[in-house]
Amino acid sequence: MKRLVQTLKDGLWLQNVVFAQMLALCPAMAVTTSGTNGLGMGLATTVVLVTSNVLVASIRSLVSPQVRIPVFVVLIATLVTLVDLGLNAWLHDLYKVLGLFIALIVVNCAILGRAEAFASKNSVAASAADGLAMGLGFSGALTLIGLIREFLGSGTVFAQASLLLGPTFRAIELTVIPGYDGFLLMVLPPGGFLVLGLLLAGKRACELRTRNPKVGAVPAPALA
Repeated sequence: MKRLVQTLKDGLWLQNVVFAQMLALCPAMAVTTSGTNGLGMGLATTVVLVTSNVLVASIRSLVSPQVRIPVFVVLIATLVTLVDLGLNAWLHDLYKVLGLFIALIVVNCAILGRAEAFASKNSVAASAADGLAMGLGFSGALTLIGLIREFLGSGTVFAQASLLLGPTFRAIELTVIPGYDGFLLMVLPPGGFLVLGLLLAGKRACELRTRNPKVGAVPAPALA
C-alpha cells in the first residue's frame, strides 16, 4: 500500500510528466485550447501508458536487452494505432479536433521512458499502477492548462464536452461569464506558454513552502 501511494504521488505531483519532467510539451501546448481537448488527449495517452506498461512488464523476461527499445517502440506504435482507430470510430468529433496529435502519442517521451525506466524492471501490477498514475498526472496537467486557457479566453468551462466526449459529459459544460468577448491571447500558442510558466512557478513555490514553511512568511513586528 505504501508503494502504491508513493507511485500515485510521483505520477500526480513529484514526477508529473508536464510540471516536473517537462515532457510531452508539444500536445500540452497544441491541444489545450479548452479543457475538453486537454481531457480527451490526456485520457487517450493514459490508455496507451497503462497498456504499454502492462505489455512491457509481461514480456520483459522474453526480450533481450539489445533489442528491447525497438520492441517497445513497435508495441507503443501498435497501441497508438488502435487508439487512433478507436477514437475515429467512436469519438469522431474528438478525433477531428485532436487530429495529428493522436498519432504523435507514439513519440511521446513519457511513454517510452516509463516503459524503459519502470515497466521493464517491475511486475505487471506495479507497472499498471505506474502507468495509471503517470497518465492521470498527464491528464490532470493538460486539463488544468486547458481549463485556464478556456476560461480566460472565452469564459466557458468544458465547452462542447458532450459533443466531443459523449452525452455523459453534458453536465460539466458551463458558461461562467455570459456575454464575455474573450481574450484571444489565451487560445493562441503564447497563452499556452504563459499559463504553463505560471503553473510551473506555482508548483515550485508550493514545493519550497512545503520544505521550508518559513519561506515567504511575514516576520512578526518587534516589540518596543
